[in-house]
Amino acid sequence: MNGLDLTATESTEPVGASTASEASAGTTAALAPPAAPTVRIRASSGWRALDLAELWRYRDLLLFLAWRDVTVRYKQTALGVAWAVLQPLLTMFVFAIFFGMLARVPSDGVPYALFTLVGLLPWQLFSFALTQSSQSLVAEQRLITKVYFPRLIVPLASVASGLADFAVAFFLVLGAMAFYRVEPTVNLLAVPLLVLFALATALAVGLWLAALNVQYRDVRYAVPFLTQVWMFATPVAYPSSLVPEAYRPLYGLNPMAGVVESFRWALLGLGEPSVGLMVVSAVTVLVLLVAGMYYFRRLERQFTDIV
Repeated sequence: MNGLDLTATESTEPVGASTASEASAGTTAALAPPAAPTVRIRASSGWRALDLAELWRYRDLLLFLAWRDVTVRYKQTALGVAWAVLQPLLTMFVFAIFFGMLARVPSDGVPYALFTLVGLLPWQLFSFALTQSSQSLVAEQRLITKVYFPRLIVPLASVASGLADFAVAFFLVLGAMAFYRVEPTVNLLAVPLLVLFALATALAVGLWLAALNVQYRDVRYAVPFLTQVWMFATPVAYPSSLVPEAYRPLYGLNPMAGVVESFRWALLGLGEPSVGLMVVSAVTVLVLLVAGMYYFRRLERQFTDIV
């Protein structure tokens, strides 16, 4: 009995201490903040990858990247935004000398300089958007490897940034029209639709080239050659009336042919836009754009690893 009493006396843990400790631990756990959930971002596959709603949620980033490209482009240049005027103006002079004066290329009754300048307006928008979008992923590799956002935003921003130069060049064309006393007509209202068509064409091809450029850096060297050949396949320095009638249906496979001709109709009133040509061009652009978006999003999961 004494041993039992001594054991009970030497025990320093009061009755119910374990219960109190468990209760205290439970209270502490209840007061502690909940653990942050783990979010895993995985690239989707199949047609579900074309998530346009996600692009809309990131529209602020799209506007930011496009405006950043515009401000950075001429930040350290001596002439600044004047390059947007000099580029089409100097190209017009070269074409006017070699094609207008020496080769005597017809211009459908319009001064050749103005004829060429109007053709260069949509072409340079397309050429710039195509070049920038094809190199956009490699140029933004630091951003792509650090934070998640829809990678489609990058080529979209590159294409949209070309609108700033287009706006400056458009006022140059209006000034040239005033100089040659060519009055605009109501057809001018079609210009915004034609601009969207040119940008859609550049994006449709640019998505393919941007995805390929991540894997094969040879693409950056092929793009200037591609745009140069494409320009001579487009009626920029010559009227489409010089193209033989037998090749006219194939001409519609070049979407920029219809855009350039439609620009001359909208600004100079030359001819009428060919409905058949524009329909073939629209179908071509639609197929290239949808297939390009699908191909781009399928390769998107690999961009971070190999860019």
